[in-house]
Amino acid sequence: MRNSVIDSIKIVIFSAKINILMPLGPLAILVDKMSGSHGWVFFLSLLGIIPLAERLGYATEQLACFTGPIVGGLLNATFGNITELIISIYALKSGMIRVVQQSLLGSILSNMLLVLGCAFFSGGIVFYEKEQVFDMATASIDSGLLLMAVMGLLFPAVLHSTHTELHFGKSELALSRFSSCIMLVAYASYLAYQLKRQKNQYIPVEESMLPIFYRVLGETQTEEGSDDEEAPEISMWESIIWLSILTAWVSFLSEYLVNAIEGASASLKIPVAFISVILLPIVGNAAEHAGAVMFAMKDKLDISLGVAIGSSTQIAMFGIPFCVVAGWVMGRPMDLNFQLFETATLFITVLVVAFMVQDGTSNYLKGLMLVLCYLIVAASFFVHIDPSSIDPTNKDKHGGDGGGCGDGGGDCGGGGCGG
Repeated sequence: MRNSVIDSIKIVIFSAKINILMPLGPLAILVDKMSGSHGWVFFLSLLGIIPLAERLGYATEQLACFTGPIVGGLLNATFGNITELIISIYALKSGMIRVVQQSLLGSILSNMLLVLGCAFFSGGIVFYEKEQVFDMATASIDSGLLLMAVMGLLFPAVLHSTHTELHFGKSELALSRFSSCIMLVAYASYLAYQLKRQKNQYIPVEESMLPIFYRVLGETQTEEGSDDEEAPEISMWESIIWLSILTAWVSFLSEYLVNAIEGASASLKIPVAFISVILLPIVGNAAEHAGAVMFAMKDKLDISLGVAIGSSTQIAMFGIPFCVVAGWVMGRPMDLNFQLFETATLFITVLVVAFMVQDGTSNYLKGLMLVLCYLIVAASFFVHIDPSSIDPTNKDKHGGDGGGCGDGGGDCGGGGCGG
């Protein structure tokens, strides 16, 4: 038993080079207790979560070896973005609804523009003399689901901005909860369709359900081009125990991360919107990002596409509606009104990516354009101030409900003040 425990620790903790960042998590807690420096606590806890997210994916993959493809696919779908969901739940408990909305939005934007762009660019450079190809059918389904998610987010935002709610302050929330339930049903149908499709094929098409990209930064990588089923490295019960330990540690560290966001924004002089939309997704999904690039450089673009667009679909159709329902249970007014600025950004991003993948081919130029689009988005959020994330009482004054008010609350320009 003792040797088995030691071997399990060696495989899970010491087999991946990225785990060198693990001590930063306890260091963040120590800094919080001793100095209370929100900037350092945020930075250290953010980096400390990276290897935990990577190991969660590894443990889930090991467990999937014992459960079969269907149950394994469901497990991977559940734990694929568990880090983002845990952070969102803690932010939701703290009443930071805008941070929840913006961090989930940022994960979608990061995966669709930055991750996919880097994968296309790196693959296009390595295979300069040919165009890489991928499964167009899967990309088309994911794009359609993302457009459905945009529809779910667009109507509450427009309803709020045009002041056409039947019951002011209630209709928007009711619509969001109804739409979230519909989106969860659609995502469940999507999972059933993809799992049935995998079962009927010799080679899985939707590789986003099997996050083998998590091991790219480790030393347990199998030989390239091997199509044989991999033998698990740890037992089923070890996988379950490690999943429980890692999930609990991510939850514990996420509390420190969420509590330090506003303080870090003030000390680092960075808008909360920029931290939520840009910094959290980039660092939190670093392992996935590296995996997508590595697989594109090996001409396995279907897996890269599954990491990028598949993960975005999961967040948009499962993560966001799940947080709305969770907020409903917790008594928090979490809704799908992401405000017009964020919703417009998502809508344009989905359209750009849909046009990029419609022909089933990729090259370095497409990748470069997607990365440059992400830089524009990042710059936009750096100069974007979201008053509701700092002072919720200012939402009606600054939330895009028409024209702005003067300093003394006097005459209004443009469209006037709502309410």
